[in-house]
Amino acid sequence: MATEAKDLITELLRHMGFEITLNELTMDDGPVLDIQTDEPGRLIGRQGNTLADLQYLANRLIFREDPEAPKVTLDVGGYRTKAREALVAKAREAAEKVRKWGDVVEMEPLNSFDRYIVHNALKEEGDIESSSVEVEGTSRKAILLRPKRK
Repeated sequence: MATEAKDLITELLRHMGFEITLNELTMDDGPVLDIQTDEPGRLIGRQGNTLADLQYLANRLIFREDPEAPKVTLDVGGYRTKAREALVAKAREAAEKVRKWGDVVEMEPLNSFDRYIVHNALKEEGDIESSSVEVEGTSRKAILLRPKRK
């Protein structure tokens, strides 16, 4: 990954008052910058909302400079990695309920990043289909799982 992304994140967080170190990882869906800090909770925020907003802002700044740059995923102390694993496990449990009952199962409302993770995790499930539906009163969408139509 370009050094510019690491420099941008470091500079942005320094201006916000954080002392950090960055570890660069490579995942299937692109580069991950894992931020190490003494105040991880402030960067993660409630249910990861602050981290998601920071990632969005960072990618907007990166893409403004280089529209061809890969999307960067930000993590804080492995939080997103652990949350991703838990979300994939929930999605697989919901898929098992669909198989067992043969009925539609609705997952809780999720932000777009989390929905992407769920849809990606379930695309290998040949007998299950997933779709996102709007939830009234929120900007989040729920995921509906159902048996694949034949």
